[in-house]
Amino acid sequence: MRRVILLVVLAGAVAVTSVISIMLGQYDLPLRDLPGILAAGPTGATDLTESVVWQIRIPRVLLGLLVGAALGVGGALMQSVFANPLAEPSVIGVTSGAGVGAAAAIVFGWTFLGTSTTPALAFVSGLITTGVVYALSRFGGKIRVINLILVGIAVNAVAGAAISFLVFLAPSTSREEIVFWQMGTLNGAQWAHVSVVGVIVAVGLVIALLLGRHLDVLSLGDRAAAHVGVNVGKLRALAIITATLLTAAAVSYAGLIGFVGLIVPHIIRTVAGPSNHLILPASALGGAVLIGLSDIVARTIIPFVDLPIGIFTALVGGPVFFILLRRMTRKGGHA
Repeated sequence: MRRVILLVVLAGAVAVTSVISIMLGQYDLPLRDLPGILAAGPTGATDLTESVVWQIRIPRVLLGLLVGAALGVGGALMQSVFANPLAEPSVIGVTSGAGVGAAAAIVFGWTFLGTSTTPALAFVSGLITTGVVYALSRFGGKIRVINLILVGIAVNAVAGAAISFLVFLAPSTSREEIVFWQMGTLNGAQWAHVSVVGVIVAVGLVIALLLGRHLDVLSLGDRAAAHVGVNVGKLRALAIITATLLTAAAVSYAGLIGFVGLIVPHIIRTVAGPSNHLILPASALGGAVLIGLSDIVARTIIPFVDLPIGIFTALVGGPVFFILLRRMTRKGGHA
């Protein structure tokens, strides 16, 4: 019952946030007009307001929901695999690592895989980054907190330097766009973006949900999981690949938005307990709500200015990261 209530509340929050996001912007839309515009559909848009709603706001809202879900579940998977609440894609460098591939595709205009080129390169570079983080953080068969943080700092620094170099190589006309993308934004969302990210996120979420119960067993330890028939190596590799796939999909079209995968699973775990069977779907909904709210603030806090979403997720995520780090060190997690 508790599981159902939590998911229903989060689903309701997603719906409310989406409606508010569609209504607010440089041109506010009255709530009474929204049902008629939505009923008309994208092909029935005949005036400026309807076109704005269907061609700008709804794609942006949907992309934000998908990105939030991807980052939330990606963070939950990372934390389960590394058995560490600090193992979030942006903290340990996976997000910026995936950003290198995406930035390269944007700067050099690569389209050899069509619309899938950018997310494909982001996935490859993100997967390589994940492998490096996993290998360098292990000491004595365990992932230590201090190792994870230090490796994350180093990876973020190297990836940041690589992205800066790519920005330097970019034509002057597109540098501002790339710099803005580095801070995370949903500006310029299109239906084509929603379609690509939607497919990737749907596949990633299905795989993640199927892994949920096995990850619960893995939390008991590798030996205990192997004893009940779980292929630990295969499970861990599949979970890492899925988390990287979700992170790459989000980075490709929304830029570098950090801390979502840290904040959301931590709150869900605090409220609902350690079961991944609940944490994963709840993190998808919670991530969607967080990105949706951040986007509303980014578009409305300063009139006629569209601020980067990453600013607001970092303002919330920074203190949460510090609190978690203090808790881990007090429990001896630094050893």
